[in-house]
Amino acid sequence: MIFIDTCVVIEYLKNNSFLSQYNIEELFVSEIVVMELFQGAKNKSDLAFIKKELSVFKIIDTNGKVITLSMQLLEKYNLSHNMKIMDAIIASTVMVYDLQLITLNEKDFKFIKQIRLINPFKEKSK
Repeated sequence: MIFIDTCVVIEYLKNNSFLSQYNIEELFVSEIVVMELFQGAKNKSDLAFIKKELSVFKIIDTNGKVITLSMQLLEKYNLSHNMKIMDAIIASTVMVYDLQLITLNEKDFKFIKQIRLINPFKEKSK
């Protein structure tokens, strides 16, 4: 099972097809990713498009365990790696649910040993 970082969903919405190499049943997002995408909508039709396109992905719950671990990650990595709140929540989500993380922003997560990163462009070239 694979969690999709916001930057990858944005590329998917732009019609980049690199997610086609994965089984859609194994791809997950969280409410946090959905909210980030909704925030980026320019108008009502853009928002409707985002909602429609996101309907193919399963949404994982951002529960108390995720938030607690997010706070721990921020405490540990904010000063040393400039970790951001959304990245801490995404990192803790993949850790709690034991998922791989597909991202274009490996630098935001590579210092956390428990996270199994996938870069879709690197994977595609193999």
